[in-house]
Amino acid sequence: MLEQIYYIDKTIIFYIHTNFHSQLVNNIMILFTNLGNNSLIWITVAIILMYNKKTRYVGIITIIALLISTLLGEGILKNIIQRSRPSTDFSEINLLIHRLTSYSLPSGHTTTSFAAAYVLSRYLKKYSLIFWIIAGMIGFSRIYLFMHYPTDVLAGIILGVICGKIASIIYEKKINHQILS
Repeated sequence: MLEQIYYIDKTIIFYIHTNFHSQLVNNIMILFTNLGNNSLIWITVAIILMYNKKTRYVGIITIIALLISTLLGEGILKNIIQRSRPSTDFSEINLLIHRLTSYSLPSGHTTTSFAAAYVLSRYLKKYSLIFWIIAGMIGFSRIYLFMHYPTDVLAGIILGVICGKIASIIYEKKINHQILS
């Protein structure tokens, strides 16, 4: 089973690498990956939201989601699973960004992006499509740039949405209850 998944992962990542690369797309993918570095875009959005009293709670929930997703994805799961990156497995590939030595599964960029996108789209429905597109582009950029296998990104999507839901529940059940009490 794992061999079949690896074969599918390898087929998809090499298909993308062979058929989608151009200078314009390279630049776009590097931009989206950089937006996801250290959750830069999501922390920025959360801070902006916290400046407005009406949206402060959305910023707080977003930060909670980012913390949970980072702890679970980067802190726990990557170290348990210890899957190598495609850039390590296929070191002959010329990379467009620097080679990472950390583990691959789940994709941290994708996990935090989908955690934030879940929270932001849940509470700011008007901008929902924008948040999901940005998260999706960040996730796809990780495959495109040979940093993650497709299943790393898929796992990041699932984990991110779960973390976003958990953060929303924590806020709504615990923190918001304490504020109102």
